[in-house]
Amino acid sequence: MNELVETNRRRLREIALEQYGYVTTRDAERLGITLNAFHLIVHRGGLTRTAFGVYRFAPEEIPVTGRDGYMEAVLAVGPGAFLFADAVLALHDLALVNPPRIRVGTPSRVRKGTLPPAIEVVRVDLPGADLEVFEGIPCTTVARALLDCVGIVMADRLLDAANDAVGRGLLRRNDRERVLAQLGGPDA
Repeated sequence: MNELVETNRRRLREIALEQYGYVTTRDAERLGITLNAFHLIVHRGGLTRTAFGVYRFAPEEIPVTGRDGYMEAVLAVGPGAFLFADAVLALHDLALVNPPRIRVGTPSRVRKGTLPPAIEVVRVDLPGADLEVFEGIPCTTVARALLDCVGIVMADRLLDAANDAVGRGLLRRNDRERVLAQLGGPDA
């Protein structure tokens, strides 16, 4: 039994390496690990519950980075979730934003009582063209995030962020023109 637990733990760790140290009960299920076997791994240490169905390997095993909270938020909200609005700008270090709560978009209903207080859920169904994965984290495109931040972030910061994003390869020039036109920017 010990060998099976270690094998399952190793398989979960492989997923956690791609998810900033986090695994979910859904990940275990996809690997064919029963809930009882998963909880045995948790009970033996090394995995700590951070949200409903979301667990993290110990920082000594998978070090903490500045992006962990974003991945945790998306995993906690569930399948199909993605970073939204100012959370995307913060992920990309644009517009000098530091939101007190991580906005996560999802097309599905979510039981908000099961989420950490640092997560704000926005129910929204977006076309695939507005979504991407940045460094392993599902999020909206920078162009979409800039437009979603109107009224949340100061307009001059959004305009500067659009120009900065082009320079960093996060926003194509034609998308910049479209975004600036919708923001009412000077180069529109």
